[in-house]
Amino acid sequence: MVERRTRVGDEMRRVLADVIAKEINDPRLPELLSITAVEMSKDLSHAKVFYSVMGDEKEKENAAIVLSSAKGFLKREVGSRMKLRLIPEIVFKEDVSIDRGFEMDRLIEEVRAMDSDNRSRESES
Repeated sequence: MVERRTRVGDEMRRVLADVIAKEINDPRLPELLSITAVEMSKDLSHAKVFYSVMGDEKEKENAAIVLSSAKGFLKREVGSRMKLRLIPEIVFKEDVSIDRGFEMDRLIEEVRAMDSDNRSRESES
């Protein structure tokens, strides 16, 4: 059953990414919006759709607004493009893992720089 949920989620991710990129013509939609994952409920009646936006807070806010307002259209498109008995309810969630990754990289580089400074001071002494 887990395999079916994964397959349905992966296909839904592809369908949503395609529809959002090609058929939503809202000027508020950020250019760098990606559908990163879809988590399906056990009975396939609900889908958590995770999206990522490369941009500032205003672009992330606009993405949430556009996706929320297009939810009905997107659900209809999923229903017409996928062969499912029940079209899942869609909930959009921002995927912040990429932002967290960038923040972790920044912190690691900061620690490396501090460590390098400390080693150079110790060698000078």
